[in-house]
Amino acid sequence: MKIGVLSFQGDFEAHLKAVREAGAEGVQVRNRQQLLSCGKLIIPGGESTTLLKFLEIENFISPLLEFGRKHPIFGTCAGAILLARTVENPCQLSLGLMDIGVRRNAYGRQTESHTQICESAALRPEAFEAVFIRAPIITRVGSGVEVLARSNADPIWVREGIHWASTFHPELSEDRRIHRMFLEAGG
Repeated sequence: MKIGVLSFQGDFEAHLKAVREAGAEGVQVRNRQQLLSCGKLIIPGGESTTLLKFLEIENFISPLLEFGRKHPIFGTCAGAILLARTVENPCQLSLGLMDIGVRRNAYGRQTESHTQICESAALRPEAFEAVFIRAPIITRVGSGVEVLARSNADPIWVREGIHWASTFHPELSEDRRIHRMFLEAGG
């Protein structure tokens, strides 16, 4: 199965490398035809308002929504913002595919970016490294949302049905377990 990585903005190359290292074929997605050739999609981090502008200019919001009704999407950092039902700081348009609320840039400026060792029952027995870069915070999870990992009390990795979101960048770690899990998950 081909795994698409939305490639308008952000570190999509790191996700493509992670997908390959996790054992699948990763393809850049910049148009509807490329999207429809994929079974799953990753929306990488970057700057969510810039990414939204690209999506609007390219008339790509409707194809993403249509794809997301049938196929799994994993949003990391800015990608999680785009998947959220509600966005604050400031409020902005999103795809609303997951019943989560997020606050943009909640950890502060670029200088507050950090790496943290986190635990997840989904990845036991080993912990994993989470890289936070101007990361959002998930402020609300709906009743159908499963929290896969937390940092302190804040959810940082969640799943709802076929969709996943993380406030950190799993592609910037050498650990490929999270990508492998997404590749192997049903949907």
